[in-house]
Amino acid sequence: MRVEVILDDVTDEPRWLDSAEEQTWITLVAMLFRLPAALDAQLQRDAGLSHFEYLILASLSEAPERTLRMSVLALLSEGSLPRLSQAVGRLEKRGWVRRTPDPTDGRYTLAILTDDGFDKIVATAPGHVAEVRRLVFDPMTKAQPKQLREIGARVLRAVDPNGPRPGTHPF
Repeated sequence: MRVEVILDDVTDEPRWLDSAEEQTWITLVAMLFRLPAALDAQLQRDAGLSHFEYLILASLSEAPERTLRMSVLALLSEGSLPRLSQAVGRLEKRGWVRRTPDPTDGRYTLAILTDDGFDKIVATAPGHVAEVRRLVFDPMTKAQPKQLREIGARVLRAVDPNGPRPGTHPF
């Protein structure tokens, strides 16, 4: 379906997607919606966690001393500070995370993974990884994961040229 756009003082025709690009785009959009929902459903069912909460716990589990500034944790979990604050509040109520002012700079708040939180992520990770493998890696050929990584990196650079790169940690 094509939508005609009237552009004042512009003579260039939009660069419409060809049929192959359109099908690729439709497939990508479907994957972007359905994959997170499937991962979230597995984590809710098996661990009582949202995918976002899992990302918070996992990021903290990999950080030095299991501690990160909330601003860094927001970057790692791809969430806004208000969304992160609400999720960390839920995790605090369950005893998995605690917050404290940063002793080196009181303007910042640290999120700290508790021992119970570490136990939760250790117990949850195998099921989550199995679901990621089942949904993402098992359907691919041996060469496709590298191709997907390279394609994803290119798209991410176009979306946010100065943003953090996947697989890198800002701590």
